[in-house]
Amino acid sequence: MTASLYSDPRLYDLMFPATDYGPFYAGEARRAGGPVLELACGTGRLLVPIAREGVRAVGLDLSAAMLAAAREHAREAGVAVEFVEGDMRAFDLGERFALVFVGRNSLLHLHRTEDLLACFASVRRHLLPGGAFVFDVFNPNFRILGAPSEERLPVMRLAHPEKGEVLVEQASDYDKATQVNRATWYFSAAGDPDFLVMPLHLRSIFPQELPLLLAAGGFRLEARYGGPAREPFAHHSHAQVCICRAA
Repeated sequence: MTASLYSDPRLYDLMFPATDYGPFYAGEARRAGGPVLELACGTGRLLVPIAREGVRAVGLDLSAAMLAAAREHAREAGVAVEFVEGDMRAFDLGERFALVFVGRNSLLHLHRTEDLLACFASVRRHLLPGGAFVFDVFNPNFRILGAPSEERLPVMRLAHPEKGEVLVEQASDYDKATQVNRATWYFSAAGDPDFLVMPLHLRSIFPQELPLLLAAGGFRLEARYGGPAREPFAHHSHAQVCICRAA
């Protein structure tokens, strides 16, 4: 069955638990003091713990299904979070924030440079003076991007409530002209291979390119880490975790 990653909030939460980047973004929220805005907030797993600490929190996402799950997570946690359906390239929430963040590679859904710059412009309009713009994107891996399109590489294993242990594999189809990897993810369980197939198209932003894109969008890169534990960024780093401020 072909599906979208963002049409199944329960599967999304299984794949991307809040334990990975949750502490990092919660720490940034405490440092900023609020209010906090998350773009592409998904099911709210990063934002709800921030609201639980008493910080005013707002989440924006394009997917109505993900926002419904986010509202349910906030209700279960007993916290007030405002969730808004909208496009991170063009939004107007009528207030400014001490922190705007985009977690878990979500910025890479913006494939064109003009879309990235439109998002940066919207973020700048919504930042308080001295506010921080924080995001994480992967550090492009040529082993993955350069793999033959028929080759599957393991991505993760997860415990599915009905299927048991599920292996997730990725086949890449990288377009060097656009820097977009039009990948396909395959989900297989014992006795049920490829029970789910879904596309995941993400742009690559290379380390030397990233500060230039930010500068074109009116930001300066204040710090860049190799992961959510704030380890130094290096050639072998899996991620680029960036803290930016208006130039």
